Amino acid sequence: MIVVVAGFFGLVIGSFLNVVIHRVPIRQSIVRPSSRCPSCGERIESFDNLPVLSYLVLRGRCRSCKAHISPRYPLVEALTGVLFALAAYGFGLSLSLAWALVLISVLVALAGTDLEHRLLPNAIVVPAAVVGFLLSAVVDPERWWIYPVSAVAVAAGLFALALAYPGGMGMGDVKMGGMLLAVFIGALLGALVSGVLMVTGAVERGSALPFGVFLALAGVFALFLGQDVWGWYLRLVRGA
Repeated sequence: MIVVVAGFFGLVIGSFLNVVIHRVPIRQSIVRPSSRCPSCGERIESFDNLPVLSYLVLRGRCRSCKAHISPRYPLVEALTGVLFALAAYGFGLSLSLAWALVLISVLVALAGTDLEHRLLPNAIVVPAAVVGFLLSAVVDPERWWIYPVSAVAVAAGLFALALAYPGGMGMGDVKMGGMLLAVFIGALLGALVSGVLMVTGAVERGSALPFGVFLALAGVFALFLGQDVWGWYLRLVRGA
């Protein structure tokens, strides 16, 4: 039951995250005004604002002006719902679940803003880092010191990478990396993808790439599979 409830809750949170993705980078309030069509500015009624369902009913168009609505909206809602359900299945009703839901929400919001605006706003990163640290300390109070130390080390490594790859990685990536302990996976994935794109000529060196998306993928990976992969790695090393 908790998985179903978490999934529906995730759909609602995903709808809110769409507002965050659209408004925070352009410094608009996420509370007022109410949801409006980006094309005609017409207010979106509550019955047209149901996660995923309204998009399907309206066939991806505004009811008033018939302008196309970005598929980003239902994708963010559906993705958040699925990840919330998976978190509920994996963590059950616990403090760890609360930590996981906050992390998922932040990662989805940051990945969305980086894809759409090439920005990782301080308004999201800084509060998320504080809340994440507090929840981590509550869940595992005996090892609270590991999180800030790891965050500083990771951020320092990404800062060096940002200096080596100017334009491709920004300071927002450094701050977001400081919030995630799985940054190595994200940085490796981002480096591989960007390398392929540069070799094929799809992008030039120094072009802005959404590294926040790769960091977010790494965060989700670590959340659900991090312990299993780490255990496998330790067994591999000890066996060698």
